[in-house]
Amino acid sequence: MWWAVAKFVAVLIASYVINTALAPKQKNSTPEAATEDDWNMPMPDEGTPQCVFFGDCWTADWFVLGYGNYRYQAIKK
Repeated sequence: MWWAVAKFVAVLIASYVINTALAPKQKNSTPEAATEDDWNMPMPDEGTPQCVFFGDCWTADWFVLGYGNYRYQAIKK
């Protein structure tokens, strides 16, 4: 019975070694930082009248008046 366990472990180790050797290598491990140009947020023209809603409301027209402070510079500690 021990030979079946040894055979299973040997096949498992061989499979891991073969998969590791044949796996594609990563070119770059760190992602590129996002820039301000990467965000495509529609903004209204200056002087466009704006509706203010309180609570839930459906409207036919919409635009993004503000979308937060997306930081695109490195955070330094």
